Amino acid sequence: MKVSVVICTYAMDRYDVFSECVDSVLAQTYDPLEIVLVVDGNEPVFDRVRDDYGDLEDVVLHCNDENHGISYSRTRGAEIATGDVVAFIDDDAVAEEDWVAELARVYAETDAIAVGGHVASDWVTEKPDFFPAEFYWLVGCDERGMGDHMEELRNTYGSNISYRRDVFLAVGGYDENTGRKGDRHIQAHEAPVCIRMANAYGKGVIYNTDAVVHHKLFDYRGDFQWLVFRAFWQGYSKRIMDLLLPEAKGDKNEYLQQLMLEFVPDRLSDLLRRPSSAKVKQLITIFVFTAAVGFGYLYGLAEVDRAELTAERDAPSGA
Repeated sequence: MKVSVVICTYAMDRYDVFSECVDSVLAQTYDPLEIVLVVDGNEPVFDRVRDDYGDLEDVVLHCNDENHGISYSRTRGAEIATGDVVAFIDDDAVAEEDWVAELARVYAETDAIAVGGHVASDWVTEKPDFFPAEFYWLVGCDERGMGDHMEELRNTYGSNISYRRDVFLAVGGYDENTGRKGDRHIQAHEAPVCIRMANAYGKGVIYNTDAVVHHKLFDYRGDFQWLVFRAFWQGYSKRIMDLLLPEAKGDKNEYLQQLMLEFVPDRLSDLLRRPSSAKVKQLITIFVFTAAVGFGYLYGLAEVDRAELTAERDAPSGA
């Protein structure tokens, strides 16, 4: 079974981090492996990628005609890929050497159509003491309560997810209304495609915690204001996903209940037994982030027009 790993990048100022990511995929123990590098419309970056990786066997290069965003780039990479399975990793993450082997093992042993793994936090700066484990999803890492090993989830995160390529393309790949594009901060990147897959095939994503990537978290990801801003846009993105896929409504209710009925009481109990300023900060932050998500959703209710969104989704692609 051939696996194609798609890595998308754009900015020259993170090229060293991107290179570390690519090198970690080149060092994988699994074979046969193909690596597809997609540069999102930045010719100087593509020139450097071509100089560094263009002569390597089983490495395929592509540059978009303009900056289309991460969702377009990943789907384009899957279209270019020739593997039976297409796997995705963020350009600021580093894969453990058996990452692909662990993803592939699940496909070989089960009838899975999608497999994800564990995204571990790799703080490049000092981890802020206010940051609660329940909100690691804000920075693309696995949060408390994410799921159990080999459990079937709706989706895992974009830095560690894979699909059977034919299934991924059959449901249309990633929706271009989601994902990063320039200064646009729409999230809900993996959820729509995984929901469409579940609707079409009746299956979710198998969560193999032995397939590990380490997601670098730089200074700005530990900034409180940036995180509140991120939480707001997560809420806004949830509204967009409700429009794209109305059947997804209510999908976060279960986690919200777990957060408020299990995790918060656990934290209060622990705080009473062993008080500390960090625990107080984290408890307060949970409520602040939850409120920010809620405000983002309400803003989306007021600002997002269903007809306009549908028209944008159905417009001809610039590919």
